[in-house]
Amino acid sequence: MPSGADSAEGKIVLNEPALRSNAAVIEYCRTALAAVAGGTAGILGLTGLYGFVFYILASLMMSVLLALKVGSNVNKYFIRKQNVYTDGVFGGLFTYVLFWTFLYGMVHVH
Repeated sequence: MPSGADSAEGKIVLNEPALRSNAAVIEYCRTALAAVAGGTAGILGLTGLYGFVFYILASLMMSVLLALKVGSNVNKYFIRKQNVYTDGVFGGLFTYVLFWTFLYGMVHVH
C-alpha cells in the first residue's frame, strides 16, 4: 500500500493511516519471525550465546527479505529507510526468548 512521500508541487505528502499500517505489518512480521525462530532455537536445544546469535541471524534475514520486498521505493512506504531494518527488532526479542525457553523446557528438560 503506497503511503510515503509523493511530490505534489514541491511538497511532501504523507498518508498517515497507510504509514501506520505499513509499520504494523513490519511489527507483525517481526513478531511472527521471533515466535518461529524462538521455537526453532528451543527445539534445536540452543543455549546461551548461540541462541541470541540465532535470533540476530534470523532478524537480519528478515530485514533483507523486507528490504527486497520494498525495493528502491522505501520513501514511498516509510518515512525513514531505517524503519524497514530496525522497527520491532527489540520488541521481537522478548517474544523470541519466551518461545525459546518454553520449547527448550518442553523438549529438553522434561
